[in-house]
Amino acid sequence: MGLLDRLKSGLSKTREGFVGRIEQVFKTSKIDDTTIDEFEEILITSDMGMEATMEIIENLREEVRAGRVKDYEGVKAFLKKEMLKILGLPQPFAVYEERPFVVLAVGVNGVGKTTTIGKLAWRLHNEGYSVVLAASDTFRAAAIEQLEIWAERANAQIVRHQSGSDPAAVAYDAITSAKARGTDVVIVDTAGRLHTKFPLMEELKKIKRVINKAMPGAPQETLLVVDATTGQNALRQAKMFNDAIGITGIALTKLDGTAKGGIVFAIKKELNIPVRLIGIGEALDDLRDFIPSEFVDALLES
Repeated sequence: MGLLDRLKSGLSKTREGFVGRIEQVFKTSKIDDTTIDEFEEILITSDMGMEATMEIIENLREEVRAGRVKDYEGVKAFLKKEMLKILGLPQPFAVYEERPFVVLAVGVNGVGKTTTIGKLAWRLHNEGYSVVLAASDTFRAAAIEQLEIWAERANAQIVRHQSGSDPAAVAYDAITSAKARGTDVVIVDTAGRLHTKFPLMEELKKIKRVINKAMPGAPQETLLVVDATTGQNALRQAKMFNDAIGITGIALTKLDGTAKGGIVFAIKKELNIPVRLIGIGEALDDLRDFIPSEFVDALLES
């Protein structure tokens, strides 16, 4: 299966729940205030977000008034143009600057953070980079064990301490080890618990400070992993983490399991944080760079 076909397959639920409903509205009715209102509801319930939805609807009304959009095919072409405008140019994940390149991976429990780290490590290894994983989710022994499994699968090194030890110390040791060995990339796993005695955001701020102490300018990428199936909750998480520690990129997981892929547009429009990676399946190579044109084609084409 080609790349676009695999992306289409992964986004089939999103496409059916989104494009199918738009087709139902406009293929059987003329474009008027009623059908535009129905279109607006589809965008909102697909987690497109209020800002993106209002911009698209306002522009559609203008195009209809000017006679440039007259039927379903016109709406679809218009929507494609608007989606690409919101998403902007591709900003995929890339390793740059001095070594090691440090990725701080954050996100709440259950979003697929450790799996995403493992798949990213596997991909980087295949691209010729040496990788070390830092097991800074010391709160859960199971998280350390899971990361060890991924390290072995991805031919990566791992730095771990005892369960319950200082997460920032693990990150520090991983970076100093990487510097000594000339390792290309360090990926730091972190806890995702939101409600404990020690607030998660304060812990993440400390880890980020210690990373910068171990290597000035790091982390070069603070990657937030969010679950697309959670819809607007993913947007709230992005706002929360961004306010606390500053997010430079997003990995959006489980796009193959949701009919609400519109969250991609909400995140970009409301926070202007680039989606760098998307998860569209269970296979090792189903963590893909997010390329807006590919995503929109896969979303709108049958």
